[in-house]
Amino acid sequence: MTPLGLRIDVDTFRGTREGVPRLLEILAAHGVKATFFFAVGPDNMGRHLWRLLKPSFFAKMLRSRAASLYGWDIVLAGTLWPGRKIGANLGTVLRAAADAGHEVGLHAWDHHRWQAQALRLSVADLEREIALGVAAFKEAVGRVPDCSAAAGWVCNERVLEAKQKFGFRYNSDCRGRSLFVPAAGERAFAPQIPTTLPTYDEVIGRHGISDESYNDWLLEQVRPGQLNVLTVHAEVEGRVCAPLFDRFLTACKERGIAPVPLKALLGGAPLPREPIALAPIAGREGAVCWQRSALAN
Repeated sequence: MTPLGLRIDVDTFRGTREGVPRLLEILAAHGVKATFFFAVGPDNMGRHLWRLLKPSFFAKMLRSRAASLYGWDIVLAGTLWPGRKIGANLGTVLRAAADAGHEVGLHAWDHHRWQAQALRLSVADLEREIALGVAAFKEAVGRVPDCSAAAGWVCNERVLEAKQKFGFRYNSDCRGRSLFVPAAGERAFAPQIPTTLPTYDEVIGRHGISDESYNDWLLEQVRPGQLNVLTVHAEVEGRVCAPLFDRFLTACKERGIAPVPLKALLGGAPLPREPIALAPIAGREGAVCWQRSALAN
């Protein structure tokens, strides 16, 4: 069987309230465990609307049918009303994922603020932002998180330095091709488990890929003998695309692909030290953090 790291990002209030329970049902039906990364603070995702002024982001919103895919309450969250705090209101959902045997970790305190500002924040400001998330996660789940994933793969060396204070076993902040230890000069940080496969919103509507062809196309990208990590979103695969995700898990079994939580991908062997870099990724507006060696391909 070829292992496929299955990472589920939960970015919003509605994604937590509606998407996570649906995903838990689907995963249980297939006997699959995954890693859930939760945003736990105020849901201000609607404040991304200003990015519609950028042609690339506007084109992505149209291509991925964002309003119908996510729902207007997600698209406008934190704009027409104050952002609701996810962990404080929906802690039972986070605990349900943990109680079902899934790995759970921290995604962000304020997902929107992280995506919009993290690369400009000082280490001290980043530590304060992460500390808010850790505290809210602990309040909701009953323990501190031991793994994390930067919202939107927005990460740089200051982010890695700030995360060191919290003792995460590993982070999943990058796009890449293999497990590695990010390094800057003589400094090494916690291991990274990068996302290797594109997300639904990055490829749908591009190169002729539709809902009818998406699963087959995605499964063809899984490489035996290599690191394979897929990120899905509670707001997408847990809602409108839930039947598509259900069929994907069925197809995985048929093809000898075994979805597993990210922690299952970490072994005891020493990992190579590599630098990180910021670069664009096809189908997504703005730069993301990369395992630098993956950019050479």
